[in-house]
Amino acid sequence: MRKIPARILPVATAVALLGAAGCGGDGSGSTSDGRTVVKIAVWNYAKTPEFKALIDGFEAKYPKIDVRPVDILADNYSDKVTTMLAGGDRTDVLTMKNVTDYARYATRGQLASLTDYATTLDKASYSGLGDFDLKGQYYALPYRNDFWVLFYNKALVGGTDLSHLTWSQFDSVAKQLTKGSGSSKVYGTYLHTWRSVVQAIAAAQTGGDLLGGDYSFFKDQYTMALDLQKADATMPFGTAKSQNVGYDSMLTTHKAAIVPMGTWWAAALLAEKSQGANDVDWGMAPMPQITANGKTVTFGSPTAFAVNKHARNADAATKFVEWASGPEGAAAIAKIGVVPSYTDGKILDAFFGVKGMPTDALSRKAMRPDTVKLEMPVSDKSSDVDQILTEEHELVMTGEKSVDKGIDEMDHRVKTEVQ
Repeated sequence: MRKIPARILPVATAVALLGAAGCGGDGSGSTSDGRTVVKIAVWNYAKTPEFKALIDGFEAKYPKIDVRPVDILADNYSDKVTTMLAGGDRTDVLTMKNVTDYARYATRGQLASLTDYATTLDKASYSGLGDFDLKGQYYALPYRNDFWVLFYNKALVGGTDLSHLTWSQFDSVAKQLTKGSGSSKVYGTYLHTWRSVVQAIAAAQTGGDLLGGDYSFFKDQYTMALDLQKADATMPFGTAKSQNVGYDSMLTTHKAAIVPMGTWWAAALLAEKSQGANDVDWGMAPMPQITANGKTVTFGSPTAFAVNKHARNADAATKFVEWASGPEGAAAIAKIGVVPSYTDGKILDAFFGVKGMPTDALSRKAMRPDTVKLEMPVSDKSSDVDQILTEEHELVMTGEKSVDKGIDEMDHRVKTEVQ
């Protein structure tokens, strides 16, 4: 049994070694007993259980390969990886946290091509694979594919029906579930500070183009979000931002009844509960809809592994990426409550078989949306547009700009600064 913490290379060490050794690590890329070393950039290793599950599973099958995590803080991950690659880093495998980062690295020529393998896969079984198609070329393979649902605290929701909510009904329910004041305040909902909470769901459910430069389709979602703030049914954006409030704590400390969030949260909630870190009895419901037509449209984003163009051990790194994204990797993370990219009947049974996973009909329905739209389209413009939309989102949500003014500014900036 190896001691995992001793094998994790902190990112500070990795970055410090860039200049001296072209990205840190021994020059041979192997251990003293002849095993091939594969280094993989990850975030918050101790709190992101799928990384250990994948590494353990892969090493069990390939004992001659030693996979070593390079641990990076989640909030700094994209910036750190960008810096590492710019400095000639040779970390073998890079975790693509989102497709925006993927587009940036791939279009800069910093990732190795995986096209020959990717084009042999059945896209019907690999959800999210098509999102990594850059003009027929693939530079990453998804191992998980999360989408947004409505998490809820069963004790706070009580008998409220969450099965077929429209956003108008969501607004009403959140106000009804809001109770108390001061330290005993319970918000009906919590809308996290990410722009996706408003913008991505609006794009997914209206068919709006996040790269198009016309963001009028945001208006109704912003109007609702600000109405909830005004009614004190959700924590004010400025408070949540300045105090670095986490969505997890809002649900698990019984401060919010319903929280829209990605399915990745399920694994963290299960892990916390097994460790005695929370006592919340939670469930999942489908995301509310603009139109009550019986169909569930939500948004999401796959998470992928890529091979560094300058990987020290590219062959072993490629073997890890292919294994992790396939059936065996999917089985490894489904067993801990993570939604894999590759799915079949057995994988879904494993997911719902995890101890503590809610198995009620509503939770199962939430995990089967009719349509999952990509959170941000893959383009060489994605990163720049994302930055503009984030900046303007914060100004609208803090009241520094009106909804109309904020949307006008988004339109203008994207058209003049990016297009």
